[in-house]
Amino acid sequence: MATLNFNAHEVEPVMALEAVPAGKYIAVIVDSEMKQTKSGNGNYLELTFEITEGEYKGRKVWARLNIDNPSADAVKIARGELSAICRAVNVMTPNDSVDLHNLPLEINVKCKKRDNTDEISNEIKGYAAKPAPATSSEPRQQSAPWKRG
Repeated sequence: MATLNFNAHEVEPVMALEAVPAGKYIAVIVDSEMKQTKSGNGNYLELTFEITEGEYKGRKVWARLNIDNPSADAVKIARGELSAICRAVNVMTPNDSVDLHNLPLEINVKCKKRDNTDEISNEIKGYAAKPAPATSSEPRQQSAPWKRG
């Protein structure tokens, strides 16, 4: 038993969140942690990305990079993804995963059906530098002070 002293009338309930639609989003890494694999024979770097712009601002998406794994292919893929992240945020030699935090980048999010539950979940399938703000391709016309309009 636990004493709560809680009033649900004072707090909005949490709604179930669906996966964000597939697409490209501007995000930042807000958390990172090295975790042991379920099998116990390796470690993965779990990165928490928070979308910072648009309709899904504030939503989170996760990536797991198998940095230490018996599978050489899994390690190769993880190292390639980490390289893409480093290049996207322009931190080429991070000493710690925190060096990658709070730097904007573009993530390419895909939707995937989970085998065990048939629920749709998100998975990040690409990383890129945050696009530069769009500028008008039309040259600005300046009025000549000696001409009358």
